[in-house]
Amino acid sequence: MAHVSAAERRPQLIKAAIDLMTREGVAAGSTRAIAAELGVAQATVHYIFGTKEDLYRAVMEQLTHELITQVRQGAPADAGFEETVAALVAALWRTVRERPTSHQLLTELSMFALRTPSLQATLQSHYRNVTDGTTQLITEAADRVGHQPAQSAETIARFFLAGFDGLSLQHLTLPDEEAEQACLNALVSAVVAMAGGRTDLVTMPLT
Repeated sequence: MAHVSAAERRPQLIKAAIDLMTREGVAAGSTRAIAAELGVAQATVHYIFGTKEDLYRAVMEQLTHELITQVRQGAPADAGFEETVAALVAALWRTVRERPTSHQLLTELSMFALRTPSLQATLQSHYRNVTDGTTQLITEAADRVGHQPAQSAETIARFFLAGFDGLSLQHLTLPDEEAEQACLNALVSAVVAMAGGRTDLVTMPLT
């Protein structure tokens, strides 16, 4: 049997963990079950990640990276600040509609980590990374057009994430396209107003 390096095996194990936990829930994601999902020895998981907590951290990082990458691809290169914010929100909402299981798994991992002391540092690191990534997107959008937000980019990012997380959970539990459209428009307007932009310039559709 050909040898597979740790560098090659790592993304395979992360994908196996995501597939398993998406299908059966976070509680089913033991190192033994994840190893069986990929067809490797349990010792392989511990050799590459050390602990289950390290593997969960890698799963959260991978899911977040994929979502942020998809959002970045939707950012316009030459639009104003207001239109850019609307486009970024539209791109992020598409990830909710197209990849609901990724958002559901992230939510489940977060709730699981809150009740698992050994995972709380992982959860804090994950949310810090999400906040930092969102802050960077807002900063880049403002810098690209020379806009100086009225609030700090991090404050705007935290406000936006609080609203978006709530809308995502509503979509997962009780989807209502018309209501979601109205709420997303309101969220974009609130974020733009908070940044000192002109809400009347927000015309980009969110779906």
